[in-house]
Amino acid sequence: MSSQVSDIAMSVAGAIDEDRLWANLMAMAEIGARSDGGVNRQALTREDGDARALLIGWARERGYDVSVDAAANLFIQRRGREAGQPVLIGSHMDSQPAGGRFDGIYGVLAAFETLVALDAASLETRHPVEVVAWTNEEGGRFACGCTGSIAWSGLQPVEDFLGEVGADGVILADALAETLAATPDVPKRSLGGGAIAYIEPHIEQGPVLEAGGLQIAAVTSIQGLRWYRVDIAGSAGHAGTTPMQGREDAFQAALRSVQALNTLMDDPADTVRFTVGRINVEPNSPNTIPSSASFTIDFRHPDADVLADLGGRVERCVVEAAAPCGVTVTETSTMAPAMFPEPVVAQIEASAGALGFGVTRLPSGAFHDALFASKACPSGMIFIPCRGGLSHHPDEYATPFDCAAGARVLAATVAELAGAAPR
Repeated sequence: MSSQVSDIAMSVAGAIDEDRLWANLMAMAEIGARSDGGVNRQALTREDGDARALLIGWARERGYDVSVDAAANLFIQRRGREAGQPVLIGSHMDSQPAGGRFDGIYGVLAAFETLVALDAASLETRHPVEVVAWTNEEGGRFACGCTGSIAWSGLQPVEDFLGEVGADGVILADALAETLAATPDVPKRSLGGGAIAYIEPHIEQGPVLEAGGLQIAAVTSIQGLRWYRVDIAGSAGHAGTTPMQGREDAFQAALRSVQALNTLMDDPADTVRFTVGRINVEPNSPNTIPSSASFTIDFRHPDADVLADLGGRVERCVVEAAAPCGVTVTETSTMAPAMFPEPVVAQIEASAGALGFGVTRLPSGAFHDALFASKACPSGMIFIPCRGGLSHHPDEYATPFDCAAGARVLAATVAELAGAAPR
């Protein structure tokens, strides 16, 4: 894989239509639209189904092949001269309950615009080019985020997720069956199958590009994570009559634990990401000593050794800090870091440079479907700026120019990877 940018690749990039892409983004934003300008289009809901139906309609109007697998991953293929594994491009269509108009769906629609640009430039490709919309990336309704890409990559069978109960009480198996049943005319395909490469465009969800006046980041990696739930058992008592000495106050134990974890995770280089995102206290009464407390830990780092070292010290740190209260530490999720291959990163970087965009290399702090796709095929990501670095919020915003810039870089990259040539 070379990092050249041919005239053919430049012609595909030039065929990206900023107005058309923006119109498609705004049309999708109407599905699950919130009154505050955001989007609530959670995985495997009616709104998710409506978005899928709209995209399927657009694809069929242009003569592309549509298919779906057992995880409800949706695929739209523009055929190549040769059958076989495709160059896979896309992202996800589901949102957070109070999400924005760009997270996930931008990558799907930039990928779809790439297919249209190949048509407009009158080019064929050696390999098929296929848009994918992965199922349940966000984990907002069903906590097992990235369900579709995990199953497609062969890391876990889809059956492992079917018993998951959503935030609304619906079982994933039922929601999945309902979503698949809504498109009975869409051909079913086998789960998995691999790809020549997978490229995922996405808003940055951070401030670096905007602050630097840059249009594109060639993403180098996705940092790994370890999630924990800490349960602390204390002893209830009357707040006015129980002496301070000898109390087993579960909340105070949790507070000491978090302070100790802050010390453990202190990093002068500011590479460690450590968050306590949820705290629960029982009985949650203003005049009762808390008998139990629980909190979550979200720990992330791009270096697997650091992830293993600090993560391995979490339990002892909490147990020592929480004494005399009892502690149970449960690791709820682990994801190893993903390093994207240099040839893919270099091709994205070269495409952006050839198109005259300001470009840098960045790691991704958030996890994406590309983390899991990278276990099955060479993968990469393209970031574009988002205003204020804001994401997972109704005010999330990317400009039409930046959306088109990311699509142009994607189109040029795809032209090189898929072997585009005149018809």
